[in-house]
Amino acid sequence: MGYRVAIVGATGNVGREMLEILADREFPVDEAFAIASRRSMGVECSFGDKTLKCQDLEQFDFSKCDFALMSAGGSVSKEWGPKIAAQGCVVIDNSSAFRYDPDVPLIVPEVNADAIAGFTKKNIIANPNCSTAQLVVALKPLHDAATIKRVVVATYQSVSGAGKEAMEELWTQTKGIFVTDAPEPDKFTKQIAFNVIPHIDVFMEDGSTKEEWKMVAETKKILDKNIKLTATCARVPVFVGHSEAINIEFEKPITADEARAILRESPGCMVYDKREDGGYMTPVECVGEYATYISRIREDSTLDSGLNIWVVSDNLRKGAALNTVQIAETLINRGLLKKAA
Repeated sequence: MGYRVAIVGATGNVGREMLEILADREFPVDEAFAIASRRSMGVECSFGDKTLKCQDLEQFDFSKCDFALMSAGGSVSKEWGPKIAAQGCVVIDNSSAFRYDPDVPLIVPEVNADAIAGFTKKNIIANPNCSTAQLVVALKPLHDAATIKRVVVATYQSVSGAGKEAMEELWTQTKGIFVTDAPEPDKFTKQIAFNVIPHIDVFMEDGSTKEEWKMVAETKKILDKNIKLTATCARVPVFVGHSEAINIEFEKPITADEARAILRESPGCMVYDKREDGGYMTPVECVGEYATYISRIREDSTLDSGLNIWVVSDNLRKGAALNTVQIAETLINRGLLKKAA
């Protein structure tokens, strides 16, 4: 017998990916419901060979659902997450609304699946930031092998992480440049086409951005509170797929060959690392894929025990929709879900 699943924010980039991944992975769905704001009522969304019509969030009865997979933004999640959870429906939320709540588990199944049992406190599970998700998938097996002391990461994040309007802005600006129509920033603070913007989310008092702070806080909560991490996050003119250049310092010795062998056997990781032209993965090649790809694995000669790695992943999948579905699968596989009556 299957489950009844509501996708909240079904018309957005991540919501549509959730529907596609549920179908692709043959998730045991008895019935799926596309949920959105009132202005999207009746909008059609594809789910496998079916077409779902969006229903109004404010009028929908979540007590008949087992899961609510939410990707409708932080303000919607803050208001509706607890209301939905109170109706007996497990909320798996993709926003930042609950990530730092000590009573809400923040889960990447390949990394900290055991922590999922804590969902019963509020009936809510949080999905991490897209840049954090692929980072910890790559770090976890190396941490288990040699204990990570410190991480320095620079991210190169695609515009899809900022939503559909951001993707449209990149497209419009790119076309405009070729017809000498000066691009005007709207979603971004500066021109994004043919440019790199070292600024994601708001600035904080110490000069870091909130995106950079998120990576620090979430890595500590998911992986290990003792890991020191510093990040610089940049937005690049790529439609889908986040990239990260990661420098790692370890307590114990580990070679590049050892790391490569460990990562090849680790869940969620795909090593593509040839020391030749094109022997690495790029964002374009990871689009539509489930794996976190790891390349450019090499030793850092400036540290007693250190590595540099290059990590790319489809941010709409592992960074959001896929991880959300994997959390639901973990609940089912561990027998932790009480089905709706």
